[in-house]
Amino acid sequence: MIKVENITKRFGSLTAVDNISFEVKRGEILGFLGPNGAGKSTTMRMITGFFPPSEGKITVSEYDVQNEPQKIKSLIGYLPECSPVYKDMTPYSFLKFVATARDITQRKALKLALEKTIELCGLDNVLFQPIVTLSKGYLQRVCLAQAIIHDPPILILDEPTDGLDPNQKHQTRELIKEMGINKTIIISTHILEEIDACCTRTMIISKGKIVADNSPTELMARSDTANTLLVEILKFESENVVKECLKTLPHLSRTSILAESKHKIKFRLYPDDTSNITLLTAKTTKLIKKNNWKINDIRIDKGNLGDVFRKITE
Repeated sequence: MIKVENITKRFGSLTAVDNISFEVKRGEILGFLGPNGAGKSTTMRMITGFFPPSEGKITVSEYDVQNEPQKIKSLIGYLPECSPVYKDMTPYSFLKFVATARDITQRKALKLALEKTIELCGLDNVLFQPIVTLSKGYLQRVCLAQAIIHDPPILILDEPTDGLDPNQKHQTRELIKEMGINKTIIISTHILEEIDACCTRTMIISKGKIVADNSPTELMARSDTANTLLVEILKFESENVVKECLKTLPHLSRTSILAESKHKIKFRLYPDDTSNITLLTAKTTKLIKKNNWKINDIRIDKGNLGDVFRKITE
């Protein structure tokens, strides 16, 4: 659905995006990560036709963005990082205006589009309230609503959950996952948990270049803590006794004590090989039961996306 070929964007002497290429297919939710000023928003603006690339070519559903901008804009729902609203309007009048501009003019189709979008974005309580009086969370939901009201096959969303409370973030992520089954979605975000929550693919851009392109799971597997065992037990022996017992475990490379209190100890176990993590988990559980320690928590760590992000971008 989206094909980016060797695009570069310069602003005078500044190269914001430096010769990048990638494709996004239908059914993919691409999480676009990067430090501030990395080139994320600039890339998204070029895909949507708001910025022309200095070099390279962008194709959206077989249409060239520069040669056929109106056709590609009809296929895209775009939520930019700033709030694209007329604040003297109400959410209802604004969405009706956007739908009409999107050529949804037939009375029944307009009514259905408004009802569906209002329900999806949870705007019933503020429909006829001036937008200028809305909270940041509701303002962001109105902005998302204008992007999806024409049911486009492609969504470009820049920080879609910015300003939302935890419940609203969860609802928006679930909505994005649901829409992503049949649409092509690109999300720019600084919230790393959002990538794991709703994205099928992660791309990291730094200083205008793509430095990683993997699934969230594959990316987290590059973390130093991936495929290690996190254990917390309630104990009645000293730390030294626990350490000595752990040394008897097979497939163990090393142990790291993370926290300790009078009757609780939390530690991380590193397997001698990541393929042995399941065996190490079973043997650790058996050892804990043998010593009559109570398990408070035991789980395999998938890895830390934040650690990987910092390692790659620094």
